[in-house]
Amino acid sequence: MAAAEGVNCIMEVSCGQAESSEKPNVEGMTSKDYYFDSYTHFGNSMFHNRHLFKDKVVLDVGSDTSILCMFAVIGIECSSSSDYAVKIVEANKLDHLVTITKGKVEEIELPVEKVNIIISKWMVHAQHCALCPDKWLEVDIYTVKVEDLTFTSPFCLQVKQNDYVHTQVAYFNIEFMHCHKRTGGTGFSTIPESLYTHWKQTVFYMEDYLTLKTGEEIFGTIGMRPNAKNWDRDFTINLHFRGHLCDLSCSTDYRMC
Repeated sequence: MAAAEGVNCIMEVSCGQAESSEKPNVEGMTSKDYYFDSYTHFGNSMFHNRHLFKDKVVLDVGSDTSILCMFAVIGIECSSSSDYAVKIVEANKLDHLVTITKGKVEEIELPVEKVNIIISKWMVHAQHCALCPDKWLEVDIYTVKVEDLTFTSPFCLQVKQNDYVHTQVAYFNIEFMHCHKRTGGTGFSTIPESLYTHWKQTVFYMEDYLTLKTGEEIFGTIGMRPNAKNWDRDFTINLHFRGHLCDLSCSTDYRMC
């Protein structure tokens, strides 16, 4: 596919894999293997839905060493990784398609006024990702505003066995579900029961423990907000439990640094 003049477009790339780069089994994978394997989920979502990306201008926020950029795009990277990204793009002879822009989302200007698609594997500072649609996205669909990053959500946990609870665990699921056709394998979960990924769970330790019986329910709310002074995130978890063996109502504040 020929790229439109002056813009970066999705390109046709062979998905074949060299024999020397076979993926190791799970037991033999290192942290480096898990990190780079995590990109395959994002890459597959683009390859399997290339009709959504064809002839589109695609922006990768937090492009790091430009791996996702080589599938498509304009990349934004604030750190010194951008210098290596430029060399990687040039070494792969993609510098006529891919543009790496160094700087912060709030401060930089892109080589185009608007983009069609924004992607990001970067799951750290949601404030930056939330700024991008307002600033560059051509069509305002499925977007999150900065003010949406402060929220409180209720939850109910079902007790599946008699046990004690000392902590709560937060995790996330990723699925590319707003595609023309749902394709298997274009998603993953960080739930503790799933296979190991590049990302870990977040553990919230409780000041008091619960003694639970099968069939009981734990009710509560979790609130999250960006810290006003830095890039930390502040959480408040309210728990309400009334069981056969114990009762507990409490509110605990946490900070994720």
